[in-house]
Parts: sequence; C-alpha cells; structure tokens
Amino acid sequence: MHGALIFDLDGTLVESLPGIAASLNRALARHGLPGHGDAAVRGFIGDGARLLVTRAMAPNVAEPQLESVLRSFGEDYAASWQNGTAPYPGITSLLADLRARGVALAVLSNKPDAFTTEIVAKLFPEGTFTAVLGHREGMPHKPAPAGALETAAVLGFAPANCILIGDSTMDLDTARNAGMASIVVTWGYHDRERLLGADRLVENVEELAALLGDFSRSHRTRGGKSSPTGFPNG
Repeated sequence: MHGALIFDLDGTLVESLPGIAASLNRALARHGLPGHGDAAVRGFIGDGARLLVTRAMAPNVAEPQLESVLRSFGEDYAASWQNGTAPYPGITSLLADLRARGVALAVLSNKPDAFTTEIVAKLFPEGTFTAVLGHREGMPHKPAPAGALETAAVLGFAPANCILIGDSTMDLDTARNAGMASIVVTWGYHDRERLLGADRLVENVEELAALLGDFSRSHRTRGGKSSPTGFPNG
C-alpha cells in the first residue's frame, strides 16, 4: 500500500470529553473557580492544555493562578483519564482492517506527547500505529504544519501521499498547511457547519470505513506528488 493516514486523537479516534471535563472541573474547584458543563468544555478542546485551562478560567486569567490550575489539571488528568476516555464504537475494528490491508497509520495530537502516547498504548493494540506524536516543547501546535510534516517523514511518505483525518477546523487547516488531503468527521468537538471546507466530510464511522476502503485499494507510487485518493490537496 502506497499512502498513509494521519489521525487526530480527541474527537476523532477517542471520546475523551467526559474525562477532560471531569479533571478540568476538579482543578478549577481546587482553586475556588467555577466549573463548566460538558457542552462548554467541548468548545475549549483542541488547542492544547494551556488554552483549555485559559478558556475555562476566562475572563479572570492571572498568570500565576493559570500555571497552578494547569499543573493541577495535568496531575489529575494523568491519574484519572481512563475514567471517561474510550475509542468511538467501530474505530478499533476500522484501524485493524486498515492495518491488515497494509495502510500506514499514525496519530498526531495537540494533547501533550506523554498523554498521547499513553492513551494510544492503552486503548489500541500494539502495532496499530507506526508513529504517535503529541505536542512537545519547541514544536508549534496544529495548525502549524511541523508536526504533520514530521509524521509524514517518520512514515516515509511525501505529504501529498498522506491524508489527515480530524474533527476540527484545526485539523483542516493543518492539512492545508502541510499540503495534505483532509477528511473531517462530524462526531467530534466542532460543529458541522464549521467543517465544510474539508476535502471529505463524513458523518459516521461506517461512512469513513467505506471511504478509507477506497483509499486502501488505490495504488500510487511512494513519494509521489499526487494524492493517493485523488482528493485535491488544497
């Protein structure tokens, strides 16, 4: 198989909102700050832990308290993320089928690298992904293309032979910035009307499986400049 798929994690492969919201609210409560319902926290997710906490504390964000809440959230989430985080139904079998077909798979997340690798290791069978990258010091968050380009290089494919699959405008912009095709799913953390610029928009895992089945049956030269799906690389 000559092509690679790069998946976002939260809101694409795994439903993590309940676990994130619970840890965030416990961290806020420890500092005497009000919590938020899942619907509000859904809108905070996607740009890394610092912006998650900043949005939750707004409008009264003081840097020392922000650092304290951020540290508290990180410690709580590290200890409790498994309560409220699970693959979306059908995702694990979809990934297994793609691997069996010889498709190279990777994860690229704005979640801190340690959490990203731990979650993937515990929720998915060993060997599912060739590369797993979370946010690290010195690397800009998505939608900067650096992480996507590094992931493509690790996989051994040109960006034009990769498809980035996510649930947000952040993922859509990352794909564009990296010269990759994009598939955006509607079951994640951005509302559907914000996602209409994707090369493909899919409503459920069954639809994604059908689309990626077409991808896995395509054959293009490794390192080529055209998308392996025929998607425009806008």
